[in-house]
Amino acid sequence: AVKTARHKHNASPALSSGASNSGESSKESSRCSTPLLDADRSDRLREKMRKRMESGDPWFSLEFFPPRTASGAVNLISRFDRMGSGGPLFIDITWHPAGDPGSNKETSSMMIASTAVNYCGLESVLHLTCSNQSQETITGYLTKAKQLGLKNIMALRGDPLGTDWEDEEEGFNYATDLVKHIRSEFDDYFDICVAGYPTGHPEAQSYAEDLQHLKEKVDAGADFIITQLFFRADTFLKFLRDCRAIGITVPILPGVFPIQGYQSLRQLVKLSKLEVPEEIMEVIEPIKDNDAAIRSYGIHQAVEMCRVLLDSGAVPGLHFYTLNREVATTEVLRQLGLWIEDPRRPLPWATSANPKRKVEDVRPIFWASRPKSYIYRTQDWDDFPNGRWGNSSSPAFGELNDYYLFYLKSKSSKDALLKMWGEELTSETSVFEVFTSYITAQVNRGGHKVMCLPWNDDALATETNLLKDELEKVNRRGVLTINSQPNINGKPSSDPIAGWGPAGGYVFQKAYLEFFTSSENVTALLKVLKKYEPRVNYHIVNVQGHNMTNAQDMQPNAVTWGIFPGREIVQPTVVDPVSFMYWKDEAFALWIEQWAKLYEDESPSRMIIKYIHDNYFLVNLVDNDFPLDSCLWQVLDDMFELLDAVFYFERPNQATFSYLFVFYVFLKDDSEEMLFR
Repeated sequence: AVKTARHKHNASPALSSGASNSGESSKESSRCSTPLLDADRSDRLREKMRKRMESGDPWFSLEFFPPRTASGAVNLISRFDRMGSGGPLFIDITWHPAGDPGSNKETSSMMIASTAVNYCGLESVLHLTCSNQSQETITGYLTKAKQLGLKNIMALRGDPLGTDWEDEEEGFNYATDLVKHIRSEFDDYFDICVAGYPTGHPEAQSYAEDLQHLKEKVDAGADFIITQLFFRADTFLKFLRDCRAIGITVPILPGVFPIQGYQSLRQLVKLSKLEVPEEIMEVIEPIKDNDAAIRSYGIHQAVEMCRVLLDSGAVPGLHFYTLNREVATTEVLRQLGLWIEDPRRPLPWATSANPKRKVEDVRPIFWASRPKSYIYRTQDWDDFPNGRWGNSSSPAFGELNDYYLFYLKSKSSKDALLKMWGEELTSETSVFEVFTSYITAQVNRGGHKVMCLPWNDDALATETNLLKDELEKVNRRGVLTINSQPNINGKPSSDPIAGWGPAGGYVFQKAYLEFFTSSENVTALLKVLKKYEPRVNYHIVNVQGHNMTNAQDMQPNAVTWGIFPGREIVQPTVVDPVSFMYWKDEAFALWIEQWAKLYEDESPSRMIIKYIHDNYFLVNLVDNDFPLDSCLWQVLDDMFELLDAVFYFERPNQATFSYLFVFYVFLKDDSEEMLFR
């Protein structure tokens, strides 16, 4: 959410015994799991795999399972964002029959996969099993998956609910039949993955028979294969040769499990019915009570095995069973050189991987730090802006009533938020200090770093350092900033801080600043702004909707744009007056929903936040003269100077009197009007 640093201020094959150099352009077009600017290119997963294989660019993918609790769902989505930064080609989400996997529960497989696609921008594969499900139920789940924007399915038989498999009279008993059903009912909409077993399925009569069953699944319409885990590279390479020998030509991805603990290894081996090689057990047994030592060994073993696989030239990508952990898998990928945090972004904001949004390339800047909220509020749109935002006279933004949807909720606990934002607030100044601590990354009075705000659930990103000193100064004085960007005049699109879009381009930005501030400040600000028109556009609104603006005809103002070889100008970020009124409802509500509700009813702390909510204004400023140094800081300096015209005098008898002296002397000549105080 803060990748531009705008203060954006910013059961699986591993666990299941179920289912019997074309050059830089190719690499760039398929490196990320999110769509690029080429809206008309094919973005199917199998097409991405094809391009990567042609270019000799190996990839990795990650498997996760749905958590059991709502807080676990919040943590998992946060992990998606972190691990997604390394560039996985896709992730997959397992199907757990006992967890109501096709429901709308926040812990269901369906909702976790949907969130990964729509809100995290990750290409996702949803597992689907035949176990204890009728054909009608399966069709319903597939229809729902399609409606949610999911376009990849891993078709598995699944584990029996009891000891032995019982035939599903109204369903399917083999993964092959499930693949056939998907192709029959949904034609070519879904890319389909199936499971392979390098040592043969434990229920198969023989290894050769199991290979034939795998070929049947591919012949029925499967697009690629992910294998069960294994412990020796030769095991997979032999399996790969045997598959090719019988005519299986689709990509086959090895399933890699970095050993992370003794008990988890035992459980995994029990479920998958595999044997751990003796040479591995000889190392692990003496250190079985030392998790750190086992994890270190597991990383080393996985790296060495993966290097053999990649060096063979026959393995295009690696699939990792993460067990919902990130340290070991991330370290393996770093050592292999596959973890690549590419600073180039397709667009300045976080994209969605939902196919219906693939043409979207314009958004209002207000949701820069809350992209998941923007996607949620526009999920019912039939069309998404492409090329230009246009005159949004009636954008149908959905209401955001549930601030505690697991993919919108802060990833910090209530206790952590109280430590950051104050166990007890004593005045508005206490709030100013919280904002200032966030900007400066310094500890607050309680000794805790403020790593987020209600409007920015991540720490400040790199771009904000360009504005840090100015932001600190204004926040200390009650200009509570929630979004900002510096002016940029023709930086290369490859710039590690401001860059976005394809290589060889140039990007531009107008200086932008958005903040809450008091009505007294707004009164002074409006007076000051008169001398900065038309260079500075402004929108000022309070919670009741009293709106003041100098935007002509309520037209949108492009504040970010890019020029790239062979393309029209792209303007992905705008300040839109109409959208701002929808955003203000959300922005003001966050004071109450995420901050005030941390405190008891009628407590002083809660009343301070409520006072700010009820009486402050939300302001945005745009400096249109982007080639020059931003004048927005001078605007605020002028506002403070005007406010400083209030003088306080203390009498000798200690009785305190306040006097307001404002003297205006206008001296006119042919060139200017001067103001003296």
